[in-house]
Amino acid sequence: MTYPKMMELDPSSLKPNPWNTNIVTPENEAKLEESIKRLGFFRPAVVREIANSSISDLTTAKSEIAYEILGGEHRAQVAAKLGLKTIPVVNLGPIDDLKAKEIGIADNSRYGMDDQLAFAELIKGMGNAEQLKDFLPYTEHDFTDLFTTSEIDLDSLGLEENFEKEPEKDQGEEPVQPKAPKTHTIIRYKVTNRDAEDITALIERTMQDNGFTGSDDLTNAGDALVHLLFAGRNQAAAKDEMDDLDELLDGADA
Repeated sequence: MTYPKMMELDPSSLKPNPWNTNIVTPENEAKLEESIKRLGFFRPAVVREIANSSISDLTTAKSEIAYEILGGEHRAQVAAKLGLKTIPVVNLGPIDDLKAKEIGIADNSRYGMDDQLAFAELIKGMGNAEQLKDFLPYTEHDFTDLFTTSEIDLDSLGLEENFEKEPEKDQGEEPVQPKAPKTHTIIRYKVTNRDAEDITALIERTMQDNGFTGSDDLTNAGDALVHLLFAGRNQAAAKDEMDDLDELLDGADA
């Protein structure tokens, strides 16, 4: 027989493996049930063949084969609960315990991560948080953050990236002199809209209060951000020094 092999098996006949560490909360089990009702059993369970010692053929003295789940235990259990007679299964054959554990861990893992902006745009066309939270593995809070996710790159300050632009050249113009070494870098971060508004206001206030006006707008805003970060670090260091001094003075008085 060639493995892997696609099969249709009764989910109630599949045996869970004894080392599965994947725990599903009642809330997520309800989501999983709704997902199977809505979308069907679109992802096969993964099994291996093991000897079923509890059932023997006395005439041939051979044990019958049982199927142990390596991936999809909770899906199979929900399918059995819903009364599905068969589900699609990928049978890997009689593999050993070590390989079975490795496959089980890999099946429960996710190797990538979502681009939050792209994912937010994707789900916006599928419905609102109230509709999606019933069958997708995300909480209402997750959906709130996704629907309000934005990218803050200081663009919201209305600033011009004027120091990055090169002047246009006319034909016949003298060759442009080599550019000076680059001394600044634009750094971009993603934050929610709620945080972006507060961060923008804080940077603008710091620019005004500390006179960061001598360069282009993006550099001024960057200087303000660096000032805020180092001011916080220096305050923490100063507090640590004062605490050490207090300890020395207490020791001298003792």
